[in-house]
Amino acid sequence: MSPYILGIDLGTTSVKAVLLESGTRVVVASYSMQTSSDIIDSSDIKANEQDTGRIIDTLNQCIQKLPADKLKHVLRIGLSGQMHGVLFWKARSGCDWSSRNCFIAKNTSQLITWQDQRSNNDFLSTLPKPNSHLSLATGFGCVTIFWFLKHRPTFLEEFTAAGTIQDYVVSMLCGLERCVMTPQNAGSWGYFNTSNNQWNLEILESAGFPTRLLPECVPSGVLAGNTCMDWHGISAGTPVGAALGDFQCSVYSCMNTSTDAVLNISTSAQLSHAMPLGFTPPSSPQTNSPISYFPYFDSSYLAVAASLNGGNVVAMFVDMLMKWMSELGAEMPKSSIYEKLIGYALTQDTSDLNVLPTILGERHSPLLLGQVTHISPSNLSLGHVTRALCNGIISNLTSMMPAAYLHKVGVTRVVGSGTALACNQVLRQEVERAFSQLIIEYRQNTDSAVGVAMVLCDRL
Repeated sequence: MSPYILGIDLGTTSVKAVLLESGTRVVVASYSMQTSSDIIDSSDIKANEQDTGRIIDTLNQCIQKLPADKLKHVLRIGLSGQMHGVLFWKARSGCDWSSRNCFIAKNTSQLITWQDQRSNNDFLSTLPKPNSHLSLATGFGCVTIFWFLKHRPTFLEEFTAAGTIQDYVVSMLCGLERCVMTPQNAGSWGYFNTSNNQWNLEILESAGFPTRLLPECVPSGVLAGNTCMDWHGISAGTPVGAALGDFQCSVYSCMNTSTDAVLNISTSAQLSHAMPLGFTPPSSPQTNSPISYFPYFDSSYLAVAASLNGGNVVAMFVDMLMKWMSELGAEMPKSSIYEKLIGYALTQDTSDLNVLPTILGERHSPLLLGQVTHISPSNLSLGHVTRALCNGIISNLTSMMPAAYLHKVGVTRVVGSGTALACNQVLRQEVERAFSQLIIEYRQNTDSAVGVAMVLCDRL
């Protein structure tokens, strides 16, 4: 039996695990599951936190659903997950392995996600300027730590380590006393220079930042260690890769050549292409630019238009409709609402209703909020509104990285991926309209879980 690579993605709304046959790079088994981990805090609507224990429970359930006979032959384990967010834990007691073949979360904080809005513009303006080409934004790990330092300093004293949720899982699997982090995740935290792969220690220390919490940086694509215990039938001593960013892994799963651009629409949305080898980013943040340069592999970069508004906007629209229906005394399953909305929109080829779906703002323009214009009696049907919403998501993304720009830099094909794009034919139609001069290709089995498995298969 050929050995397998286990790829895991700890996403914003779900966990996915895949088994990739190492010889053929074919996915032989996969399972995904919603975490339902969001914590609703009515006293602080700007907070966005998730239950760490529930995420780990979901992870264990996903692994248990994979074929036991194949898990015994796992050669390596790779993890990716949602970027920017931060989780705190006690390094020597961050989990409990007493349950057979799995660990549970212990002595950790909740996960403060990339969607956290507590660090507003006024707060950001008080922070020291980073020595990095990447701008700061609310929801970034170091920014969140600064927020706690000011508003809840005793909270930080409880913990000895911090990282993304995927960094935490790697630390627990390997029994690491100090968290390790790749530039892909470190760059998403802020105050990290991707040119020299170092934290801005002097800047942070002078501002009173608890640098003891910062992870040790290791190159993207290397091993972090080996499993310290048997895990769901996977033997102790199995190599585990240092955790990677879900965005980079999604791109890795489907970008074949330098002339490809990758469009990923899941909870958020990204449009990206590879920069030429040898490219170096600007020395300081380009705060008003919608295009950022994310670290990839081997000192290379991706040019990225990263929108905060993707599938989450459609989800918020559905939640709004469900709340209205409940207030009116009607009930309908969420899945049925999605199905009906897409069905109605498919009967409406275009709409003159204009929806700017930036209800979460954008990192380059945080004060930009959503708008609906050109409203008339003839375009208020669900079909019109849903069509206009999907068009708005794509139009917002292409305003950040236009099709003409992609053509200019040599892109000939746009590869589409992501759960929201896969499940929404209306979004795909809008993509085809926006990039009509380019080849459009949609890929199956191309996501972060598959991508991180491919990295572990190809690079180690």
